Amino acid sequence: MLRKLRIHMISITVLALPLAGCFERGQTAMPSALAEDDDIFCRAGGKVAVGSPDYVYCRRDRDAQRNAALARADRQQRDLGEYMLNHPEHP
Repeated sequence: MLRKLRIHMISITVLALPLAGCFERGQTAMPSALAEDDDIFCRAGGKVAVGSPDYVYCRRDRDAQRNAALARADRQQRDLGEYMLNHPEHP
């Protein structure tokens, strides 16, 4: 009986560890696709050369916009959680 319990606990642990990584927030699903989209957008149809000051400014601006959007989404999620904790009578 004790042996079966150990086997079940080990199997649950082995299954739970990979699934724990699925719950991590704040990571983009496909960073290479986002970088390609930014690259295409900032080249402006071939008008701006890679490495030029305009291109660097555009990429920096796109990164700042993405980071601000992620921070805003995280803040909204945190605010919702706090509201739910402070107002349990409203489902």
